[in-house]
Amino acid sequence: MKIKERERDGVVILEVSGKIMGGPDSELFTNTLKTLVHQGKKRVVVDLGGVSWVNSTGLGILISGYSTLKRSNGEMKLVNVSDRIDSIFMVTKLYSVFDSYKSEDEAIASFAVE
Repeated sequence: MKIKERERDGVVILEVSGKIMGGPDSELFTNTLKTLVHQGKKRVVVDLGGVSWVNSTGLGILISGYSTLKRSNGEMKLVNVSDRIDSIFMVTKLYSVFDSYKSEDEAIASFAVE
């Protein structure tokens, strides 16, 4: 897994690519989010467009990231979720946990509405 970080309109976009499968991925994702929270950046969009696979440990990584931000009064939204990963969210009922959007613009705009 690789993470590319950028900022747009006060929202941090994390472009994730590769497979999210645990091990070093967990540490990388968690440390990235903890660093953002420490910097006061609590509005995060995770772009999964480059992710080819998520296993059960990878789902745990996403849930942990979501919880890390929630505990810090932040929010994590998902964008560009593939049909394959979306079906995993449906089976595991995680679609009810994560706010997922088709475009980066929609995800960023959703922060302003709240």
